[in-house]
Amino acid sequence: MQGSKAAGISAHEAVRCGDLNEAFRAVKSPAYIFSEQDFIDRMQLVREAFGETIDICYSIKANPFLLSVLPDGFTNIEVCSPGELEICKAFRIDPSRIIFSGVNKSAKEVGRALDYGVTLLTAESYSHLDSISSEASKRGITVDVLVRLSCESQFGMDKSDVFKVIAQRDSYPGIRITGIHYFTGTQKTRPKEIIKEMTRLGKILDRLEEELGYVPERIEYGTGLAVDYFTDEADQKESARLSDVAESIRELSARVHVTVEMGRFFAAPCGYYVTKVVDAKTNDGINYAIVDGGLHQLKYDGQIQGMQIPVITHIKGENAAGSAAPKEADGGQPDDKWTLCGSLCTTADVIARGASLPGLSIGDSLVFHRTGAYSLYEGFSLFLSRDLPSIYVLDRAGGLHLMRSRIETAQFNQPEDMTAWL
Repeated sequence: MQGSKAAGISAHEAVRCGDLNEAFRAVKSPAYIFSEQDFIDRMQLVREAFGETIDICYSIKANPFLLSVLPDGFTNIEVCSPGELEICKAFRIDPSRIIFSGVNKSAKEVGRALDYGVTLLTAESYSHLDSISSEASKRGITVDVLVRLSCESQFGMDKSDVFKVIAQRDSYPGIRITGIHYFTGTQKTRPKEIIKEMTRLGKILDRLEEELGYVPERIEYGTGLAVDYFTDEADQKESARLSDVAESIRELSARVHVTVEMGRFFAAPCGYYVTKVVDAKTNDGINYAIVDGGLHQLKYDGQIQGMQIPVITHIKGENAAGSAAPKEADGGQPDDKWTLCGSLCTTADVIARGASLPGLSIGDSLVFHRTGAYSLYEGFSLFLSRDLPSIYVLDRAGGLHLMRSRIETAQFNQPEDMTAWL
C-alpha cells in the first residue's frame, strides 16, 4: 500500500538519535507512527536469539499496518479472521506464508482462504476439521493442518481430543495433520513458564511417537513473551527474557520443525502515538492537561486508570508559552507533575497520573512510546464519534508515509438510512 511521503522529513534519524521534535511535529495529531526500522531491529533480535533453523511468524492482529513493511526474515504470517485475510490480499501477501488460524472459522471462510492459496490452517475443534476437510475435498486439494492444543481455556482442543484426532488422522480427506499449534497466553514475564511449556511439548512428542507412532513435522508455538511498557529499560529486559528462553526452544527444534509466533513482542516497540495538549488547568491542587487524543486510542496492557506512566517524549509547541499551571508555592501540585486526560466526556479518560513534564503548555505535543501493538485496536475507538486517527509508517530510510487519513466515525454510529428516523 503506497502513501504520500511527508516532504523534508528524516524522521527515522530523529527517532534513533532521540531528537523527536522534527519527526513528530510533521504529523497532525492525534496520530500513530509505526517505525519500519524498529520492526526490522526487533525481528533481527529474535532471529539472532533463535537461529536460522527456527521459523518466525508475525501475528498480524497486533498491527496489520506493519504488513506494509514486513521484513523478509518473517517466514509466516498468522491470520485469525476473514478481515485479516482480506488485508493480506490487499497487501498481496504470498498465501504460502499464511497460517489461517482463529477460533471462529466457518466453512465459507475456510473456502475463501483456500481459494486464495492458503495451504496451512489450524484446527480448534472437530467442526473446524470437518469444515477444512469438506472445503479441501470440494477443491480436490490436500492442505496441512495443525491441531491446536488447549491449555485450560476456550482455545484449542483438550489433549485427549488432540490424541484422538491424530490417531484418526487418515479419516479426514483433504487434510494432512502435520503437527500441533500451542499458545497459552501473553505477557509472560517469567522465562521459566516458557521453559516449562517446552518440557510439556517434549513429553507430548514422546507420547505421540510411543502410543501412535506419529512424529509431528512441525509445531507452531506462541511464546507470549512479555513487553515492558512502563520503564526506560524495556529493551534490555525484553532482550534478557528472549535469551533466557532461546536455548529451550532451540532444543525442541532439534526434534521437530518449530515456528515461533509472536505479535505484541514484534510490534509494540515499533509504535509511537502523538497527541497535542489542547487545554491545561489546576483543579483541587492537581494539574490537568487535556489532549486531543485519549484512552479510546491509547491502550497499554496492565495500565489501569493511568496509574502507571509509560515512556513519554515532551515536544514544545512552536508557539507555546510557559507552563499553564501554578507553581508549588501557589498552593498547587508542583508544576512538573501532570495528570493527562483525553477528550472524552468521562472521568475514566485518564492516560497517566503524576507524569513529570516540566513546563508543559497548551500547544505542546506528547509522544507515547511502545504503542505499536494493540493500542490502535483495543481502544474503544468509536466512542463519542470522534475521528479515527491517521496512520503513518516510517520506512528505514526515514521517509514518513501516510497510510490512512483521519476518518470521521459519526457515520458508524447512526442508522444507515437516516430518512426512516426523520
